[in-house]
Amino acid sequence: MDFNLIFRVTLGLLGLFLSVYSLFVEMQAHADKNYKAMCDISERVSCTKVFLSDFGRGFGLVAPIFGKDSPLNLPNPVFGIVFYSLVILISLFKSNKGGLRLLTTLAGVSCLMSLYLASILYRMKDTCLVCISTYIVNFGLLYFSFKRFNEYVVMEKYKSE
Repeated sequence: MDFNLIFRVTLGLLGLFLSVYSLFVEMQAHADKNYKAMCDISERVSCTKVFLSDFGRGFGLVAPIFGKDSPLNLPNPVFGIVFYSLVILISLFKSNKGGLRLLTTLAGVSCLMSLYLASILYRMKDTCLVCISTYIVNFGLLYFSFKRFNEYVVMEKYKSE
């Protein structure tokens, strides 16, 4: 049994769930100004506050470059849904060097974005439990993707000798 595959798919599903939940919270908050999400625990522990900030769309990077009305200025969870769906699909297909390299690269980029977004959380003086959970998922994905990629490279090298 490939436990690495199980961990990658499980983390992908968890990330997908967190992204869908984040999008739901954001949509509810836009529709109802009195909406209080489960992740809104206090004034300083509030995911809704983070999701509705300028950094909650296009990572706060798209609007200054392409404008607020750009089709790329989507809520961050939309990017998460696409990313975690890709992670699950790539993980479920037969492992090959290209797929594992792509998966590891995507996971690495997600970790860089997690560090960027964590620094914004720090500057906002907010704690977003959903965001932090997503960061943990991303670093877990990087660990298991990198581990599987290295195993594949070693096995490939061993076969060629």
